[in-house]
Amino acid sequence: MEHIYIALVDTPGIFAAVIRRFLRQRYIHVVIGLDAGLEEAYSFGRRNPAVPWFAGFERERKEKILRAFPTAAYRICELECSSKQKEGILRRLRQDYQKRYHYHYAVPGLPFLVLGRSFYLKNQYTCSSYIARLLEEQGIKICGKHFSLVTPKDFYQYTYKKVVYEGSLSGFIGAAPMRAAERAVAYGS
Repeated sequence: MEHIYIALVDTPGIFAAVIRRFLRQRYIHVVIGLDAGLEEAYSFGRRNPAVPWFAGFERERKEKILRAFPTAAYRICELECSSKQKEGILRRLRQDYQKRYHYHYAVPGLPFLVLGRSFYLKNQYTCSSYIARLLEEQGIKICGKHFSLVTPKDFYQYTYKKVVYEGSLSGFIGAAPMRAAERAVAYGS
């Protein structure tokens, strides 16, 4: 059995505060990682952590995020998958990263999300809709909604996850590298 990692993220800012209020949840951003240390992780988010206006498909850089958001909090969850599913996820992430400037944050789709109406805008996603679609293509369904309506809250409520870390990003980065199982024991899951 293989694992992938979903990081639920809480960062400060006006845009984040609006999303937090809408979702009624602390964690408002979703990242997918291929390893427990999130050394290879991707999301639909800010191209520059300090500037919210330009967003698209990006590779997450923990240290860069920490510099922009020293109070960022993370909840990292482990999901089981087959090696075939993980290979498919990895292949798609790397392909999409090569074309990353063709992908954009689905700002025009946000009213549809608020109204609960599914939508599709070519090459435009929210952080959660991209990951939901990616996982669904590999047979991992986060919830019963159309991928465009999936929010970070759905990942938070996903039954088949194991929380392996919850705390500050600085604490996560500063911790000695551990395997996911060791983090689970340390966290008490």
